[in-house]
Amino acid sequence: MDLATIIGVAGAMSMIIMGIFTSGGSIITYIDIPSVLIVVVGSYFALFIFSSMSDAIGVFTTLGLTFKVPNFNEQGIITKLMAFSDKARREGLLALEEELEDLDDEFMKKGLRLVVDGIDQEVIRNLLETELNQLQERHAAKIGVVGMWGVLAPGLGMLGTVIGLIAMLKNLEDKSALGPNMAVALITTLYGAIIANILMIPWGGKLKSLDAREAKVKEMMIEGILSIQGGDNPRTLANKLLSYLNPQDRKAVEAEIMKE
Repeated sequence: MDLATIIGVAGAMSMIIMGIFTSGGSIITYIDIPSVLIVVVGSYFALFIFSSMSDAIGVFTTLGLTFKVPNFNEQGIITKLMAFSDKARREGLLALEEELEDLDDEFMKKGLRLVVDGIDQEVIRNLLETELNQLQERHAAKIGVVGMWGVLAPGLGMLGTVIGLIAMLKNLEDKSALGPNMAVALITTLYGAIIANILMIPWGGKLKSLDAREAKVKEMMIEGILSIQGGDNPRTLANKLLSYLNPQDRKAVEAEIMKE
């Protein structure tokens, strides 16, 4: 589990709850079913208008990714590419074919398959970069649904405010209806702000950072695959690939893979 996401959501919600109690309020005061229906349920169903049904239904699966710590295994990738480089230099590129079936990563397998087949380096780069671009486009579509929920929720909150005010103004003579209508008018705005600023916008930002990290790993693979085709020394290859890591990760990985 990604503790950062859990701590962030729990901490932000705790501060809101603490603010309610310290201001003399009660949690019950801020629970309003009509407001939940308008903002939470209403904004969710509006996603079906914005996106495909599969993306709207799958938004919860997408959000679940923010609670998982991804393992892109940069060290394992670099180590494996170094081993392939060493084998290719000693036995030739065709010797890599027997290693391909054991590869779990389809992107790397496809790239090395093209190398073994003798495809031109520029063609390999274009094919792999096209696949990477398509991957990022699919990610962007799913991230866009999360971002749109963050846009729609405050809008539905304002819509709920208008609904509550209209109902209140039409029933001014009924004093018993003033409280519930005012609650809908104000709490919908609160719910919309919470969904957008504590949940959807931060979650969308985290998903973008995960997408960027995965893209960088794929770019590292492309560089490694083309270096193997070019006959680079394994240590030269490792130095190229290490440049894709941040300084802290680079030092940790380098200590392992650059041992004699």
